[in-house]
Amino acid sequence: MTHILVTLLDLGGTFVFAISGAVAAVKYRLDVFGVLVLAFAAGNAGGITRDVLIGATPPAAISHLSYLGVSTLAGLLVFFWDPVVMRHRHAVLWFDAVGLAFFAVAGAEKALLFGLNPLMAALLGMLTGIGGGMVRDVLVMQVPAVLRSDLYALAALVGAAIVVGGHVLGIHPVASTIVGGVACLLLRYMAIRHGWHLPHAQSSADQT
Repeated sequence: MTHILVTLLDLGGTFVFAISGAVAAVKYRLDVFGVLVLAFAAGNAGGITRDVLIGATPPAAISHLSYLGVSTLAGLLVFFWDPVVMRHRHAVLWFDAVGLAFFAVAGAEKALLFGLNPLMAALLGMLTGIGGGMVRDVLVMQVPAVLRSDLYALAALVGAAIVVGGHVLGIHPVASTIVGGVACLLLRYMAIRHGWHLPHAQSSADQT
């Protein structure tokens, strides 16, 4: 049951993050190949990193064609429906937020499945969530969202921690996954809509 849940979450996160990568590629006017490359990179970087770190090799993203298929489908949908997608100014942010929630809980679940202790499973869930967005932003020469967005990595960590907490308390994984994903998405929603953020470092230039 847990294996099926992780796979479904993985594919869902791959699709949504691939859309965010493709939207970023279209925004920078890349050609169709560039759109597909960015879609695959954004959709699978976090999962590949997670699988390598926990020893689940070869990573699912390169051993199962479904991940490539999902990424390609997302890229082509965005490429051919460019006017529809780009009409929504914050499309990347919202797709990114949904992908973050999917991957944060999927990363934590898979880490627990491979026997990691709860603390490391929560941190790996966070890393899985932020990985795709970081690669996407680097490829289009932006400062990664995790370094500049409000409550980005923290939202992923909260979602992953809820999954881990549910595991420790013996709660059914589907229930803790839903709650963790919703919590992550809600935090990102509030941060995007209302500017919630952690305290920023103050430089000497800010004080003069």
